[in-house]
Formats: sequence, C-alpha cells, structure tokens
Amino acid sequence: MGRYILKRLGQTLLVLVILSFIIFLLISFLPGDPVYAMLGGEISQETYMRWYQELNLDKPLLLRYVLWLLDAVRGQFGTSASFHMAVTDVLAERVPVTIYFSLLSFFISIPIGIVFGIISAVYRGKKIDTIVTLAANIFCCLPQFFLSVLFLYLFAMKMKLLPSYGFVWPWDNFSQSIKQTIMPLLCLTLGGVASITRQTRSSMLEVIRQDYVRTARSKGLEEKKVIFVHSLKNAMIPVITLMGLRLGGLIGGSMFVESVFNIPGMGMTLVNAITAQDIPLIQACVLLIAVVASVVNVITDIVYAAVDPRIRL
Repeated sequence: MGRYILKRLGQTLLVLVILSFIIFLLISFLPGDPVYAMLGGEISQETYMRWYQELNLDKPLLLRYVLWLLDAVRGQFGTSASFHMAVTDVLAERVPVTIYFSLLSFFISIPIGIVFGIISAVYRGKKIDTIVTLAANIFCCLPQFFLSVLFLYLFAMKMKLLPSYGFVWPWDNFSQSIKQTIMPLLCLTLGGVASITRQTRSSMLEVIRQDYVRTARSKGLEEKKVIFVHSLKNAMIPVITLMGLRLGGLIGGSMFVESVFNIPGMGMTLVNAITAQDIPLIQACVLLIAVVASVVNVITDIVYAAVDPRIRL
C-alpha cells in the first residue's frame, strides 16, 4: 500500500510540473503587452519598467518559467496589480470562503445522493424510482448559473426571504451567514445530489444482479445487510470516482455562483483577475485549482485501494 501511494504521488508531481508549464505558456502567449494590459496605457515609463522586470519579461521564456515555478514552490506569486497586494494575501482571504462552500456542498450532497440512489435501485420500476430518477435527470441538466439566477429572482426579488448577495462567516453573524449561505449552497449541491443519485442507482442495479447477492439472500440474510454490506460496498467504486471529480470541480468551478451572489471567493477572484488581465493572480488561481484537482485524484485512488483490496495489486 505504501509503494502504491508513493507511486501515485510521483505521478502527481510529474503531472503538476507539466500542468504548470502549460499554464505558464498559455498565459504568456496572451495577445498584447501584459504590463499595459494590467495597468492601462497611461502609466509612466518608470512604472512600466518596474512591472516589466517584476514579471521577468526581460528574460527568456524558459528561464521565466523556471523562476516562476521556484517562486510558486516557495509560495511567492508576486504582487496583484488589481488588488495592490501580494497574491498570497489575496488568496488567503478568498480561498477559505470557496473551501467552506465546497466542503459544505460535498458533505451534504454525497450522503443524500447515495441514499436516493439506493432507494431508486431497490424500488426499480416503482413510483418512487420514477420520481427520483426524473428529478435527478432534471437537476443534472440545469447549470449552476441558471439555478443561481432563478433562486435570486424567486427568493430574493419576488419573495424577499433571503439576501441577494454577500457573505459573512457564521462566527461573525450566525443568522445572517445562514441566510446568505442557503441559495449559493443549494445551487452548488443540487447538481451533486442528482449526479451521485444517478451513478449510485446505476452501480447498485449492476451489483444486485450478481450471483453473490442472490446467494446472500438465499442464506436468509436481512435485506438491509444484503444492500448495505454486500451490495453497496462493491457498487461504490464508480461513485467514489464521481465524488472525487465533484470535489475537485467544486473548488475550481464555483465562479458562476460566487459571481451571481457576489461572494468573495476564489472563483469570483479569478473572474475579476481575468477581466483585469492580472497575470500573477491568474497564474496563482489556475495553478491552485490544478493542485487541488491533483491532490483530490490521489486521495480518490487511495480510497479505491481501501475499498477494494484488488486495486492494490
């Protein structure tokens, strides 16, 4: 198991190096002068040269990449031109907000989706299966941006039940935090519940037809034990894959929800950085998203091996 984990970590480091080079290359090839793009055309020559040298634009491309990668490993991404502060300080303020919403959505959607998927599979063809499957298909097709605008219109503008924007931490103002969290959390969670439900149902239907499940029933085991011990564990591999993809997607894909509800998270920060062509901030955000996705993939592979010992071989 230790050798397996070390092998996956080595592969992940190689992937991150390749991804970092692609990220740096793509952003370096953006059209126009990056200094003027960030600061505008009406800047002094002294300011221009200072930023030109800070971005290492006076050096060859490969040397610039190596210097940027070494700084990134040390956690130094330079200064954000749009926020006028260190990139690490910008991210330190905004990344926890995105992680807060992502983890809440993840830990709510997973158990609910698994329970609905089991119910739908066990009662296949019944009325409850039709209702759950129809609802899951509908919410899988609805994008987060559409749900955000819909909830904003219904609950904030029409019914005036919830605030339309902003975010505060629960320990600062608990009641206000709950009100500001409901709509964004629903937008982030409904799609996850739907996709986990569909995948769990599909996996369970495939497993409960197996011979060992029929054998367990013929031995007189309780139906709950057959479902949760013999069936669910063997049906979890595809679900675990989707869970890993879901968590990685939440960290990097919350920009639409954060933009609609004006939540100061990493997604909204990345949108503002792209709009302002803030190169140091864009590079840091995209690299952080890549790192999170890679780490989640490693954790997913380790969970695979824990759930199914055959994978360790």
